Amino acid sequence: MQNRKLGKSGLEVSALGFGCMGISQSYGRPSSREDGIAIIRSAVDAGVTFFDTAEVYGPYTNEDLVGEALEPVRDQVAIATKFGFNIEAGKMAGLNSRPAQIRAVADASLKRLRTDRIDLFYQHRVDPDVPIEDVAGAVKDLIAQGKVRHFGLSEAAAATIRRAHAVQPVAALQSEYSLWWREPEREVLPTLEELGIGFVPFSPLGKGFLTGTIDDKTTFEPNDFRNAVPRFTEENRKANLTFVEWLKTFAERKGATPAQLALAWLLARKPWIVPIPGTTKRHRLDENVAAVDVHLTAEDLREIDRAASQIELHGARYPEQLLKMVGR
Repeated sequence: MQNRKLGKSGLEVSALGFGCMGISQSYGRPSSREDGIAIIRSAVDAGVTFFDTAEVYGPYTNEDLVGEALEPVRDQVAIATKFGFNIEAGKMAGLNSRPAQIRAVADASLKRLRTDRIDLFYQHRVDPDVPIEDVAGAVKDLIAQGKVRHFGLSEAAAATIRRAHAVQPVAALQSEYSLWWREPEREVLPTLEELGIGFVPFSPLGKGFLTGTIDDKTTFEPNDFRNAVPRFTEENRKANLTFVEWLKTFAERKGATPAQLALAWLLARKPWIVPIPGTTKRHRLDENVAAVDVHLTAEDLREIDRAASQIELHGARYPEQLLKMVGR
């Protein structure tokens, strides 16, 4: 496994991280605690040193599981977690990034993660009711106390990133980015490059669609988040298969799988980009990790861009209520 630095922050992690959310929620039946711990430890064995969780995943159960899984190797890995929501009766209940809430979440997350510091503490979504300067200031205080090492934002707009960065340097932005969601290229990526901020793409495999294992006839479990995502309606999946079929063909030429090509494309974009694919399956973990060895030439990248520009993707990436929380 290769290492990368997230911008100018000094935070060095494996070129591919591991998104832990799907172990506990969103993609059908959660893994057992035993299986969840096992897949995280397998990722460590494969050279992954960057693990992403959040208090709302579960809620709480994912942090607790990640803490147990990584406790034996805590000094060899970086753990990212997030604040920014109220949690009531075991569910997300609106945004809350007030400084007192940030401090309370940090203390609770430290206990669940069985650690004395959070390597990267993200604001999960921008809270329009709390000035971003106050948020950055609260995390700056936590950094001064040694409870947090680095500050991050998630799904924030370029202007918000600049305002936060002026108070406390932002180490990384986490947002959705993949071959079928390239909106960050317009304003966000140039801003990150200018300011020396790393980028952590989540859903780098398009919530599984870019693996080539999902088609218009695929059925998801009743509690699978994709049932509510417009891009995953049967009609939109059928329309979007055109791109995946092209991806499969191109991947075969490179001796890779579609998932490996999608991850290799992200890695080739910028040296400060660290995707965080998640999985609950060992063979998918091995497949993802092998993507770091897929080399794409300049001509490969141009051909991918040409193909992507000619194919229209159908459906929004989030339900309407969640779309309102991004890009602030």
